[in-house]
Amino acid sequence: MEWHRGHAIGHGSSATVSTATCRGGVFAVKSSELSQSEPLKKEQRILSSLSSPYVVTYKGCDITMENNNKLLFNLFMEYMPFGTLAQAARGGRLEEPATAYYIRQVVQGLEYLHSKGLVHCDIKGANILIGEGGAKIGDFGCAKRVADEAAAIGGTPMFMAPEVARGEEQGCASDIWSLGCTVIEMVTGGAPWPNVADPFSVLYHIAYSSEVPEIPCFLSEEAKDFLGKCLRRNPQERWTASELLKHPFLGGVCYNSNKEVLESNSSSPTSVLEQGFWTCVEESESFGNLIPNTSFEISASGRVRMLSLCSGVPCWARHDDDDDENWITTRGNGVEGFGNCGVGTGSASHGVSPQELVKSNVTGRNRISGHACQGH
Repeated sequence: MEWHRGHAIGHGSSATVSTATCRGGVFAVKSSELSQSEPLKKEQRILSSLSSPYVVTYKGCDITMENNNKLLFNLFMEYMPFGTLAQAARGGRLEEPATAYYIRQVVQGLEYLHSKGLVHCDIKGANILIGEGGAKIGDFGCAKRVADEAAAIGGTPMFMAPEVARGEEQGCASDIWSLGCTVIEMVTGGAPWPNVADPFSVLYHIAYSSEVPEIPCFLSEEAKDFLGKCLRRNPQERWTASELLKHPFLGGVCYNSNKEVLESNSSSPTSVLEQGFWTCVEESESFGNLIPNTSFEISASGRVRMLSLCSGVPCWARHDDDDDENWITTRGNGVEGFGNCGVGTGSASHGVSPQELVKSNVTGRNRISGHACQGH
């Protein structure tokens, strides 16, 4: 199969994401040097085992030798044209009905993943992609098997559950906590922990205080109760994805299509060029060397401090020289015939016009402000 690599739209420490075309179809390709491609191969193995309307679609993989005479491992994924939930919320908070519409699809995706024995480990708005049919879960760079107790702890600190921040465990219930944080991100347009002075403070609160993110008082009682079921510090008390699907907050979804949601929410992105959604706002990493699952060779506060120094509070802005791995932002366009990770003939494309390619290096910003009513 011959495909053509377009412009680079994202760079990280170990991989690059580009647009690509094949027989008129547009997709995204995430590439890393073959000698450093084990993380990307792990992501490929997980993504290729999944098939759900609520998970970004795997399109194939191959190995190419390109202009720099280096072998590259390439992971192909569908391309989602309307950006991410983080981008949608960044223009101003999403209305509650739109939030419920998208979150229902995310919960359906989590129910599927958890039934497969998988934990995503990095649920947040930036990893929920919006396409013609609604929302899909993407970016499986931190995902792991539930049974894999030796797997490194990963994710984005601002969205981490208490037990994850403490380095104790990361299971299906941890995804549910992150889901609750994502709902707050969507309905406020800001971070789930907005009033923080430094990374150490927010991580310490997540790990060792009795606090949970504040629930905005302007939400309906159903939405507040839904968040209450997600944001319980004891993971055994959180509702499962299957239980959440029966919650009234998700049962009263009034939209029939993603088009209705986009038309009713002026802050929702209408194109990738308008929103600059290829830029990312947070780092999500694997912290296996920083937060031992069972070792207590360093103090609890020391583990949290090292974690905070590694990633930090999301800056909710993007600069050209930032590294970021959060790139599974893709859309399918009927591309068929991808190879099974054999040597291919990828090449830089000079025949695709700039109008056909997503432009990168667009700075996106997000308000970070208090969103809970005083005294609530």
